Amino acid sequence: MDTENLTQAQAKEKIKSMALDIDFAMLESNLGGRPTHIIPMSTKKVDDQGRIWFLSNATSEHNRNIERDNNIQLIYSSPGDMKFMSLYGEAVITKDAVVIDELYGKLDDTWFEGKNDPNVSAIAFTPMDGHYWDTKYNKLVSLIKMGAGVITGKMQDLGTQGDLDV
Repeated sequence: MDTENLTQAQAKEKIKSMALDIDFAMLESNLGGRPTHIIPMSTKKVDDQGRIWFLSNATSEHNRNIERDNNIQLIYSSPGDMKFMSLYGEAVITKDAVVIDELYGKLDDTWFEGKNDPNVSAIAFTPMDGHYWDTKYNKLVSLIKMGAGVITGKMQDLGTQGDLDV
């Protein structure tokens, strides 16, 4: 796998592409405590500043953790596509009605009683550091190429990985 470290605009574009493509991330809060708290979150938007947005219950454990310590980790994983991304950064919680209105979709009625539910909040995550693994091929082709590498002893071109410096 080739290494391609990305900075600034390139890193933000890679983060946006992968976060929207994979969609679900595992959000880890309470990083300084034990145990940490990890939950799945659906990516709602990645804005022009590179912030990743989620909707969340204002009374949730992860919101309480973010209020105490806003450092969080996001893990995006799409094993079928062999794409992975780990991001570290800071989160901010807002109850801004304009933001919630923009992010809220019909499927969110599963967790809330509409966008005016007093428990709806939004989390804006600003990445500060990260790493990605992005193959050129799907899982089956990647596994075949790995096998070919084992048989022939030659390194195979499987894709890229690198640091994301935003």
